[in-house]
Amino acid sequence: MKIAVCVSNVPDTATKIKIAAGGKEIDKTGVTFIVNPYDEFAIEEAVKTKEKFGGETVVISVGDDPNKEIMRKALAMGIDSGVLLKTSETLDSNGVATLLAEEIKSGDYDIVFMGKQSVDFDSSTTGQLTAQKAGFNCVSVCVSLEFDGNNITAEREIEGGREVVKTTLPAVITAQKGLNEPRYPNLKGIMEAKRKPLAEKPLSAPAPLVEVVELSLPPAKAAGKILGSDASAVPELVRLLREEAKVI
Repeated sequence: MKIAVCVSNVPDTATKIKIAAGGKEIDKTGVTFIVNPYDEFAIEEAVKTKEKFGGETVVISVGDDPNKEIMRKALAMGIDSGVLLKTSETLDSNGVATLLAEEIKSGDYDIVFMGKQSVDFDSSTTGQLTAQKAGFNCVSVCVSLEFDGNNITAEREIEGGREVVKTTLPAVITAQKGLNEPRYPNLKGIMEAKRKPLAEKPLSAPAPLVEVVELSLPPAKAAGKILGSDASAVPELVRLLREEAKVI
């Protein structure tokens, strides 16, 4: 089985974000970038699938040189090799999916894992777009996965519950928290990752279909109000919830 896992480079969720001059991108000065957290579940599932069925695992990422660091983490977790689809262009989900799909089709992969969404743009569309462009089946927001030959039985998270779906290989699986517990890279894995092959393929992406018009930070929270310390404050609280907050 040939297994791909796609990873993206995102700002650490603990980073304090500032908007760059021009208002269309973040100021990357001092920002720490990490493996997209949902992609860690995808990496773990790729490694587990190889451990169970054998085969080859490849980590794929779209971006520039900084992406190599997150790819090395995937290699340290147990992925065999990597392919960086190298571009410095600004990409939307369609552009990323187009480059991934072309690589996946040319690489003759059986299954592709990726996170359900990236934590920077949160569009949650790249996996589905990649599957469509590659001609693969797709199960998104996956929390459980079983194989029976080329058949897949998956449990996916939906609003208000879960549903069980069945499909066949080749397929793209987008991982949700709960699919597994990602392993920590050990010292042996970190050392081996330095020697594992990581190829670079310079590419040009299609023109974006989505334009970022403006980025803005959320408004600062308003100061709290103390209405009282006993039951006499309840009528005023109800009035404010109805007329000011408009939640009742």
